[in-house]
Amino acid sequence: QVQLVESGGGLVQAGGSLRLSCATSGGTSSSYIMGWFRQAPGKEREFVAAISRIGINKYYADSVKGRFTISRDNTKTTVYLQMNSLKPEDSAVYSCAADSGSSWSTVVADPVHTFGAWGQGTQVTVSS
Repeated sequence: QVQLVESGGGLVQAGGSLRLSCATSGGTSSSYIMGWFRQAPGKEREFVAAISRIGINKYYADSVKGRFTISRDNTKTTVYLQMNSLKPEDSAVYSCAADSGSSWSTVVADPVHTFGAWGQGTQVTVSS
């Protein structure tokens, strides 16, 4: 079973940037489709971005398209989420997720219910 550990969260002013990292262990990194999700207090978990096993395909939620970039380095078994032009509404706990058994089209069709392994999350707070 893959283990996921996020880092890089913090407090930033609106318009600023953060880069989140997700370190994977316990599995072969390139075997997993990876994703980022977020959950704000009182709200449901929201899909943010996903990246295919070797990084060719990427998929973003409309709310972050053009501002966030997902990437991966399989040699370092790490997935990144570069977040630019941050807004207060981006404040949430950000978690990375992994899935080994699904196709890319399945993940894109229903990302929220596809991923099977999750990290503990890292808090991102954007002040206005």
